[in-house]
Amino acid sequence: MTANDDTTAHWGLPAFTGALLATFVAYMVAWYLGIVAGNFSLVLFVLTVVTGLYWVAEKLWFKPQRLRAADTLAKNLTARRTALAGQGINQLDTDWDAEAAQAKLRQQPWWLDWTAGLFPVLLAVFILRSFLFEPFKIPSGSMVPTLRVGDLILVNKFHYGIRLPVLNTKVVELNKPERGDVMVFRYPPQPSLDYIKRVVGVPGDKISYLNKTLRINGELVQQQPLEDFFDSDSMRYSKQFETQLGDRTFRFLNDVDRPAFVAGATNFQGREGCTYSVEGVECTVPAGHYFMMGDNRDNSLDSRYWGFVPDENIVGRAFFVWMNFSDLGRIGGFE
Repeated sequence: MTANDDTTAHWGLPAFTGALLATFVAYMVAWYLGIVAGNFSLVLFVLTVVTGLYWVAEKLWFKPQRLRAADTLAKNLTARRTALAGQGINQLDTDWDAEAAQAKLRQQPWWLDWTAGLFPVLLAVFILRSFLFEPFKIPSGSMVPTLRVGDLILVNKFHYGIRLPVLNTKVVELNKPERGDVMVFRYPPQPSLDYIKRVVGVPGDKISYLNKTLRINGELVQQQPLEDFFDSDSMRYSKQFETQLGDRTFRFLNDVDRPAFVAGATNFQGREGCTYSVEGVECTVPAGHYFMMGDNRDNSLDSRYWGFVPDENIVGRAFFVWMNFSDLGRIGGFE
């Protein structure tokens, strides 16, 4: 195969790669604008696999081919110099151009730079995000005062066990979720969305939240009144309390203007184990499921409304605020 034939054979790869990159950018823009429902774990997995294929091809084929082409050019130039030297010509006016041509032949083209060149970074991010720690941004006030809107948090992905990426299938069992844990999970009615709430009930628990008072298995969960909490986002005060679940001591809010009645509860799986009244709700948590509530009790769409979180929906345990651009004092651990 001649150099021209080789160039012609590879001409379609840059165009194909450009089309792939353009499709990816269009997808991300559509996702950002809410036109499509994205799955970042799946997108990251696909990107890692595709760039990995380019990386292998670069190591085994494209790079050796470029180096061979540069070596061939160097050998041809040496042969030409030798032939001309035999004719008494020792200086070539094309030496500089030849050296530049060799460097250009060795250079990685843009379409490999944007694929194979990104693979090591994407692989590291994929492993880190899938098995160790994943960052999340708090979009709402349902976990105030523990977590505020704009908090960037870290979630421990392996605390509750090691799961396969994308499929979220548990392959290694570690810790069980405990009452009081702040947990990220896939929203049961729409698993493409990630939610964050606090674990209130574990499998087998009978949860009673009547007249804004929490009981677990018939025992009253003690709460200590604190000074009212001012929420700068909603510009209003709420009653604030300190309580303890398991080993976690934390604060939560109640809105005295909101009724105890749970309005708009859906017909979720396991609802037959719940009883709703004007005073609130009582539920028995089924096996393999968890009852979740937000710390902003009267401004949280949680298990009282859409039901229990199955074990297979668990993403990980939230434990650290690593940044809040509006308030750097938020950085640190939380209960």
